[in-house]
Amino acid sequence: MNTVLSRANSLFAFSLSVMAALTFGCFITTAFKDRRVPVDIHVSRVMLKNVDDFTGPRERSDLGFITFDLSADIKPIFDWNVKQLFLYLSAEYATKSNALNQVVLWDKIVLRGESTKLNLRDMKSKYFFFDDGNGLRANKNITLTLSWNVVPNAGILPLVMGSGHISVPFPESYETTKSY
Repeated sequence: MNTVLSRANSLFAFSLSVMAALTFGCFITTAFKDRRVPVDIHVSRVMLKNVDDFTGPRERSDLGFITFDLSADIKPIFDWNVKQLFLYLSAEYATKSNALNQVVLWDKIVLRGESTKLNLRDMKSKYFFFDDGNGLRANKNITLTLSWNVVPNAGILPLVMGSGHISVPFPESYETTKSY
């Protein structure tokens, strides 16, 4: 004869098994969805300074400033299994000392229910665009890409790159002005 505790344990274990199966079913309905959308990035201003780098052996490093426009409609990404998106604009480039450099310049969290049309004008970098040397000066192939992490209710966290990027040439000389 089963006691009340053993019956409660059986009921609890069965309930957990059913919830796990339902969660897997929820995940599998959106697991193979293409979450790429077109992105339009336009750079209106690029400025480059050579500043003291206080993290190393008292050398000078390149510091870049970028003013950009960004537009995208991210509504197709949102479905019933998406809680939020973590958007970020990154720069990728190569230098003599490093084959691949990646720097995040700007980010934003978009929650479900918020506006899904991005139409940003004259945005400045949110984070410093430092190079660990002088690799930004006269670099002709710095690629800006908007990417995002999809935070679902159930399932994996896919990392998606937008289907639009821009290559920006940096100037050959440093700015000497104090303002940006």
